Amino acid sequence: MASKKKVATPAADRERREIMFDNLSFAAAEAYKLLRTNLLFSTPEKPCRIVGVTSSMRGEGKSTTSANIAYTIAQSGKRVLLIDADMRLPTAHTKIGVKAAPGLSNLLAGLSREKNAVQVSPYYENWYILAAGDIPPNPSELLGSQRMEALLNSLSEIFDYIIIDLPPVDIVADALVISPWTDGLIVVVRQNYTSRRALDECMYQIRKIGAKFLGFVMTDVSMEKSGYGKYGKYGKYGKYGKYKQYGYEYGSAEGASGGRKSDAFIKATGASSMSAAEPESEKSESDQ
Repeated sequence: MASKKKVATPAADRERREIMFDNLSFAAAEAYKLLRTNLLFSTPEKPCRIVGVTSSMRGEGKSTTSANIAYTIAQSGKRVLLIDADMRLPTAHTKIGVKAAPGLSNLLAGLSREKNAVQVSPYYENWYILAAGDIPPNPSELLGSQRMEALLNSLSEIFDYIIIDLPPVDIVADALVISPWTDGLIVVVRQNYTSRRALDECMYQIRKIGAKFLGFVMTDVSMEKSGYGKYGKYGKYGKYGKYKQYGYEYGSAEGASGGRKSDAFIKATGASSMSAAEPESEKSESDQ
């Protein structure tokens, strides 16, 4: 088990951190541990697992989810690197409390070295962060470059897991251009926020390029309605723990490319139904 560092949470970050790390509810923490287990078995033959985390639109919680996944993996003692590849609107450094630069963009532009850009998180000694760095004018070109492929190959020799926080699929092509160098993509869906049309388009684009789809993480779920607010309900959680490939379920909609429906998602906060993920209100996009 990795040794943990004590972190003083600034007042300005307190609200944001309520859904992160040790502040997660019991059900959410168990969901991330289940996701960690499923990732472990998704590619058992690989010494390093490179997983991209994306969404269909902004504001679904994919950056928070990426950080929580990396944190949970670090808890198990594995060496994990979180890469903020959302170089258009980076947030990982503020959520975790590390320097914004140098980072990924500086490495890809040849302006920095790995030893100067990769930072140790303030939470676990085996959890490392590669921030987005200075915002470049050409993020897609940098992410799709041979230098990016070489960087991932180099980092995969050091870390057990690499979690990549990617921009939303429906907004820019960044997540798609880097997908060939990952072991698969996780798509974050926010209850009562994500539209069916946006999710269908996201899944269509993922399948169109032949990227491996690992499953969903559902966020912003009411704990009371889901029945996971009490510890005694934990036993029911297992029925939501399936994590299949190349299939998804979103209410009664089939995949845009004709894919079969399945329960290919992890309920990050204890959801009991995907059908509720229709937009009911306009919410802030500050949490990606």
